[in-house]
Amino acid sequence: MTAQQLDQLKAEAFGERMLNVLNSAAITLMISIGHQTGLFAAMADRPPATSTQLARVAGLQERYVREWLGAMVTGRIVEHNPVDGTYVLPPEHAAWLTRAAGMNNWAIAAQYIPLLASVEERIIRCFREGGGVPYANYPRFQRLMAEDSGAWHDVMLIDTMLPIVPGLVERLQAGIDVLDVGCGRGHALNLMARAFPASRFTGCDFSEEGIAAGQAEAAHLGLHNASFDYRDVAALSVTGEYDLITAFDAVHDQAQPAAVLEEIARALRPDGTFLMVDFTASSNVSENLALPMGPFMYTVSCLHCMTVSLALNGAGLGAMWGEQTAVRMLKEAGFGEVEVKRIESDSSNSYYVAKVGGVG
Repeated sequence: MTAQQLDQLKAEAFGERMLNVLNSAAITLMISIGHQTGLFAAMADRPPATSTQLARVAGLQERYVREWLGAMVTGRIVEHNPVDGTYVLPPEHAAWLTRAAGMNNWAIAAQYIPLLASVEERIIRCFREGGGVPYANYPRFQRLMAEDSGAWHDVMLIDTMLPIVPGLVERLQAGIDVLDVGCGRGHALNLMARAFPASRFTGCDFSEEGIAAGQAEAAHLGLHNASFDYRDVAALSVTGEYDLITAFDAVHDQAQPAAVLEEIARALRPDGTFLMVDFTASSNVSENLALPMGPFMYTVSCLHCMTVSLALNGAGLGAMWGEQTAVRMLKEAGFGEVEVKRIESDSSNSYYVAKVGGVG
């Protein structure tokens, strides 16, 4: 293509977009730092303050705070008054960047970018040589996932997510046996155990750190109906023991997801239900162009979900396996009835309600 054939307007528009991409990436890193250092919390609901005052409140070094504020001001996150040298976080911005925002806190998600970037060199090696990056190379991932999903579960799990299955809340109140596979640090399981004391809850995961965290939280809450088991969910080896099995964004990470789904189907009682929550996506990339977080989710998938599975010689399913593949694999695992549901307030996830028995 010659210079004359180049669509100059299109080229200039893309160049401007790339400039915005780089600036946004830099701001994302600084948002992550602002969250982890408590700077956003220090600025929330606070009148304009100087960098020295903010550093004192947050217990940080002023020189670093001042440079961080520079990024926040030029990134249009924080407002600055050059006359008196003060900075302020507008309440409209704080509503999306502070812990008080709950599940609307985008600063939590910003932490994924530096976390994923930490394995960039290993991922590049995998591009050239194959294989994957082991889970052990992501020491912060489980804690970050717990913080991220916890914000959602605290608000939605009991009152919004579980009622998506007709009659489930009533059964939980009466008392049933529940298993949460890939439970991570166990917060979702403990929330359910506290809400439904007549039911019995077991969480399983292959992370010793996660199991220990779940046990510690259960003990702190005084829960006697919650237990945790360190085990590979691809080898549950139980038959007909559970009335409800849940999996919150966990199946796509598995080395052997097909085996995991088969084990789940086998572990359910005849009238049992499998509630699987996973990212909303199509299995076809061309149908994901309208997804608001499409690029982010493919990046998370490539730099974590897919590669940790491949590191175990697994399927490498990835977070963007999509609804078509998920439904097919559920049916191949033995679920005769699979229904995909949505929650209006949760555009990021699909809710798969699966039963072993056929429809009707």
